[in-house]
Amino acid sequence: MHHYPRPLTKLINELSKLPGIGGKTAQRLAFHILSMNDDEVFAFANALTAAKRELKYCSVCGNLTDTDPCAICGDASRDRTAICVVETPRDVAAVERMKEYKGLYHVLHGAISPMDGIGPEDINLKQLIIRLREEDRVKEVILATNPNIEGEATAMYAAKLIKPSGIKVSRIAHGVPVGGDLDYTDEVTLSKAIEGRREL
Repeated sequence: MHHYPRPLTKLINELSKLPGIGGKTAQRLAFHILSMNDDEVFAFANALTAAKRELKYCSVCGNLTDTDPCAICGDASRDRTAICVVETPRDVAAVERMKEYKGLYHVLHGAISPMDGIGPEDINLKQLIIRLREEDRVKEVILATNPNIEGEATAMYAAKLIKPSGIKVSRIAHGVPVGGDLDYTDEVTLSKAIEGRREL
């Protein structure tokens, strides 16, 4: 690697392990970190170690938190009749940014993927079923897994487990994005859009 000093090579190697960071970007980041003053570097390092040390998963919903239960589960003003099921804590953040949904969440930490050896027992699905038995106020479970093969399989499997309880199970709509052109939309997305059409 361009005969860099060992500490710099090690920094570049560690940065390149991050998702979406290739060799060139890792080098650019490493040189940027080296150009920062000592206080900024120590603040950056402290933020990394503090996040790793202090964050945990909420015992109720499985979201990332520094308190247990998390701020959403602990918020008495949230609608406790609805639970939105997502794959990752990042998905919770995405739905929260919308500022429309006021219910609770359940994070699965993955999706069913037989090709990758991930079955229903490998994700946080059992805890969801236990939670639904214990929380009798829940009237609807919104399955907001990703619109891919694994997400669809996970949603179908979860729906099959939940429906016998009498709780309404819904799936987020998929289709053409706002501002999108139909002729640039793939067949599966267009098919989902037609399937999920609504009356005006």
